[in-house]
Amino acid sequence: MAVTRTSRPERPANDKGFAADSVGVLSMVSLGLASAAPAYSITVTLGLVVLTVGNLAPAALLIGFIPIVCTAFAFRELNRALPDCGTNFVWITRTFGPWAGWIFGNWIPQIATWIAMTVLAQVGASNLLALAGWEQAPTTAVTLLGCLLIALTTAVAYRGIEISAHVQTAMVGVQLIAMVAFGITAFTHTPAADFSPAWLNPFAFPDSTSFAEAALLCLFIYWGWDAALTVNEEARDRTRAPGTAAVVSTVVLLSTYLFTAVAAVSFAGTGTAGLGLGNEANATDVFAALGPALGGPISTLLRVAVCLSAVAALLTCAVASARPTVSVAVHGALPAAFARVHPRFRTPTVSTVLTGAAGIGMLAVLTWAAPAFLGDAVLSVGLLICAYYSATAFACVWYFRRELRSPMALLSKCLLPLLGGLMMTAAFARSVVDMIAPDYGSTSLNGVGGVFLLGIGAIVLGLPITALIRLYFPRFFREGRRSVAQTLVSDDSILRSGLADPDEPPTHLTESPTS
Repeated sequence: MAVTRTSRPERPANDKGFAADSVGVLSMVSLGLASAAPAYSITVTLGLVVLTVGNLAPAALLIGFIPIVCTAFAFRELNRALPDCGTNFVWITRTFGPWAGWIFGNWIPQIATWIAMTVLAQVGASNLLALAGWEQAPTTAVTLLGCLLIALTTAVAYRGIEISAHVQTAMVGVQLIAMVAFGITAFTHTPAADFSPAWLNPFAFPDSTSFAEAALLCLFIYWGWDAALTVNEEARDRTRAPGTAAVVSTVVLLSTYLFTAVAAVSFAGTGTAGLGLGNEANATDVFAALGPALGGPISTLLRVAVCLSAVAALLTCAVASARPTVSVAVHGALPAAFARVHPRFRTPTVSTVLTGAAGIGMLAVLTWAAPAFLGDAVLSVGLLICAYYSATAFACVWYFRRELRSPMALLSKCLLPLLGGLMMTAAFARSVVDMIAPDYGSTSLNGVGGVFLLGIGAIVLGLPITALIRLYFPRFFREGRRSVAQTLVSDDSILRSGLADPDEPPTHLTESPTS
């Protein structure tokens, strides 16, 4: 017999208690950049990409950007139609139903965020201890400091979105300055390899396996730009600004990453010894390996930037992960307590604390299970990203399938999202096949790669958990598509009620700005 605990918050889905009109486009761009953690992402991933495809690392960054920017258009269009802080959860539920919405729109993004928080905490703690002169700190010290960093960033996120936005903008600024300074300094030195346009050739990859692995790594580098949309209910011009911020964030990331990657490959080369980026000793922290060789204060600046990058991304995780949880609860798919918003700070209470606690718990468990999990965690997060980004891209295509009245609408609502979804799905499928091998990544269990166990295991675990949620919240699984339809859909702040037929396409009061 199903348990009928269906208590829901009294507020309507379009009024969750957040501080409306408190976040501008610049703050949302900063939020997206901070979540991507550019300084941290490039230093822990560029070496792994070079190990996979050599001097084609810049080309891999370009390839990884294509599905990202295509998916960004899907996010933009769906946010204009359904600007809810639940983002993927609301959009996928509205299009494909409650089961798909809960798994691909809620469970997988949350698990990806929690795993990312463990990596970010470890990197932030390690760099803080190194700055303090403790270069080879024991795992216990790194883990304890990492837990403290998660707790502190959670506390800042709890105190208000405006405080979080200001802190993130400052930390992102330091990261971008450090990466540009690194590139300029690297180009002033005698190059180990002369730049060649072939480095940017997306058709020069030696085989499909290396292509897929490099693309998956680069997806991790870009991941996070969609955090800008989780504060859409606190944004000025909530239907347009968040989507614009997401697209701008991806372009800024591409520009910064390409400049940094070309500079690093040119300065250090791709050799397997010394400073070469093909040296496995340099793979998981390129800036730490190259910074001292550049001389001057650049090494310290890079260390500070990586540390701030990890901390800023932790703060963004606390901000961006809590708000979708509020939406899930408001729509009746979690206990009503998760929808509570602080009356003074106007931020999620239970959801923010839950995010911090989950990150601390995941860090403790993964450190205990496999201390050398960093590389595997990065790769497994890439797999999760492919899963929920592709689901969102396909949701965009299906949701707008009867609204393609102009060439621009056809491009932004169908063709680009479809291309992004297909590329994400292809990368996911190929990577799953490769990841089963025990030598894929740095850990394995009973002959199965640790990356596969972390990534696929997290996705499969979502099935019984969703089945359990269905027992406690049967109403959502009966009426979920209808309940999430009540949301803001026009620039004039007109509220729409649920549609009579969940399969009926939305009839917008005004044409989408892209049409």
